[in-house]
Amino acid sequence: MTGFAAFWEQGDAIGRAVALLLLAMSVSAWMLILWKSWTLARARRGIARAVPAFWAAADIGAGRHALQSFDGEELLLPLLEAAVAPTEGRTLEASGRTESRLTRRLRDALHGVLARLQFGQVLLASIGATAPFVGLFGTVWGIYHALAGIAAGGNVTIEKIAGPVGEALIMTAAGLAVAIPAVLAYNVFGKQVAACEGELEGFAHDLREMLATEEH
Repeated sequence: MTGFAAFWEQGDAIGRAVALLLLAMSVSAWMLILWKSWTLARARRGIARAVPAFWAAADIGAGRHALQSFDGEELLLPLLEAAVAPTEGRTLEASGRTESRLTRRLRDALHGVLARLQFGQVLLASIGATAPFVGLFGTVWGIYHALAGIAAGGNVTIEKIAGPVGEALIMTAAGLAVAIPAVLAYNVFGKQVAACEGELEGFAHDLREMLATEEH
């Protein structure tokens, strides 16, 4: 019995808990990577199609219909709904210039949309930053556990040490195997989210300018 199977068989509760933690981190990271890859690809396609379709529409109603048709992730539609929402009552929100009210509503809607786009980034960053250290802890604990067992059995030789220590080092490799995809995905997704954020901010700015002009 060699490799991870031997480490699992010879390990104690702490070593097995570390291995299960790395497994959970790996599964979480890959589920998030697959989901965000699909979501961000769909979002980028939707923005690329929806924005031109909106500005090609004859009026706001037709523009809303265009966004509903192409904006599958509903990133642009909340901005439009926030911009055209009526302001009723004598409240602080209803006071001030039209431009200020539009800016406030669009800013709040944009923050909500960006929070959805950035969902999971913190988890990926956390896994990428901590998984190597979790694996290193598993290695250190595995070496300690193996050496303690060998010393208790007496007749310590290099052959008896090399096997358990080598098996414990697998935990370090497992930590790196968990961390590297998470870090790479975090960087790639961060770039894609930034690109979407630029498009959304541009749309919100143009929408504000158009509606503010119509009010005058």
